[in-house]
Amino acid sequence: MTENHPRSRPFGLRALPPWSLVAAGVLTGGLLGGGYGVLKPPEYTATSYVVAVPGKGADTATALGFAQAYGRVATQIAVLGDAQEEAGVPVGALRAGVRTATSPDAPMVAVSATSERPARAAAMADAVARALTRHATAAEADTHVELRQFSRAVRPDEPSSPSPGVTGLVGASAGGLLGALALLVRPRRRPERETFLPPSVPGPAVPADAHGRR
Repeated sequence: MTENHPRSRPFGLRALPPWSLVAAGVLTGGLLGGGYGVLKPPEYTATSYVVAVPGKGADTATALGFAQAYGRVATQIAVLGDAQEEAGVPVGALRAGVRTATSPDAPMVAVSATSERPARAAAMADAVARALTRHATAAEADTHVELRQFSRAVRPDEPSSPSPGVTGLVGASAGGLLGALALLVRPRRRPERETFLPPSVPGPAVPADAHGRR
């Protein structure tokens, strides 16, 4: 008769502690994020400012409204097309690297450009700002608002892109979060069933007088 022995647990992922998923996610994410920060070239950002000035028949509120409008127009193909020759880059690079920002309180438009070269970033920002002022001047007779360049872009000395340490921390945080989610959705281990030994069958009873007859 064969005896039933409890099955041994396979040594693998089930044998690891639950927190190992989180630790693995943090380590993997940190390595990937840090590697991305090291391999990706640094980027530089320069900003040029233009201001809307009310003319005859206009007021500050009108200038503020047109500043908001010019902030949206600055990244359109008509303005970028006029700026590409002065910036020395194609329209596609301007569209990808130029952003604008406006203020609800001041009639000013900030034109920011990002590039892998500091001098190119400043040239892109100034070129788009000047192209925007030319478009505003062409419509000044109707808008009664003049757009002037308030300050030129300064060549940046430090990159605006995150350092490898920052990207490593972001990657580690994301990896830890994914590891925690995997820990929550992983299948639960079923409790092992208790193993019972088969009951022993007693042998046939021998009468007491059988010993005396021998």
